[in-house]
Amino acid sequence: MAKVKILLQLDTDPQPCVFDAVVAIDAGAEQLLRHAGVTPESAPAMLHGGMFTRGPADLSSTAVFIGGSDVAAAEKILEASRKTFFGPFRMSVLMDAAGSNTTAAAAVLSAGKHLDLSRTTALVLGGTGPVGQRVARLLAGKGASVRIGSRDVRRAEGVCAELAKRVGADRLAACATTDDKMLGSGLAGVELVMAAGPPGVCLLNAEARRGAKALKLAIDLNAVPPAGIEGVGPTDEARPLDGIIAYGPLGVGGLKMKIHKAAIRRLFESNDAMLDAEEIFELGGKLLAAASRTA
Repeated sequence: MAKVKILLQLDTDPQPCVFDAVVAIDAGAEQLLRHAGVTPESAPAMLHGGMFTRGPADLSSTAVFIGGSDVAAAEKILEASRKTFFGPFRMSVLMDAAGSNTTAAAAVLSAGKHLDLSRTTALVLGGTGPVGQRVARLLAGKGASVRIGSRDVRRAEGVCAELAKRVGADRLAACATTDDKMLGSGLAGVELVMAAGPPGVCLLNAEARRGAKALKLAIDLNAVPPAGIEGVGPTDEARPLDGIIAYGPLGVGGLKMKIHKAAIRRLFESNDAMLDAEEIFELGGKLLAAASRTA
């Protein structure tokens, strides 16, 4: 008899995220075990509870979702899970704290519909934040030259140093966006700009956007007014805007939701999937490929 599909929702916040719970149920999780305030130190005991209550043959019906707003802590919980599992005693894990991985994957896949990313120069505004870092990581992983934009250039340099361990330093550069002059310099030669900054903060005004002569595509991931990129609407999806193509947060959001649900379903196909940014991006690419074949 098939086992009930159980999802352990390990959340770093004081209350587990309702959004993540609803998506999990809609994607096929039959029972949610929701835990709040999870830390890298407390996670192993919870993982043991999932690992040792079903035999190895049935562990594909028990999976783990790591969420919450503290992405750094969630990354440490993901690493703790890698160290906790052994032999056949393991469960599939999805890390998507703050929606960082699914949002970044959807944004980069949307960009790839219009640009050859391996020959693209991109500027990621808010590039030191959780989504921005993953956008930069995925873009550089596809061969793009990526400028990490931040008002604090030292933070941008730190992110470049960390990402270089994964994708190589030659594709990454820190870019100060402290004032309009610095921002204009950072936009020189840029074909793709993504805004992944905090809610309600405009990072690129219309004048600077229009002045970026090489710009072809602008993607704004901020859903709270004002827009992160002035002139880009929340529902824009490949909308022409002053000679470029524009995507807003809801324009990217449809694909993000499909990827999120597909990733949940993937967890229950085996007991050994570890879904971080690159694996989620690959899954999203398969979704797009399948959709194009049936179109």
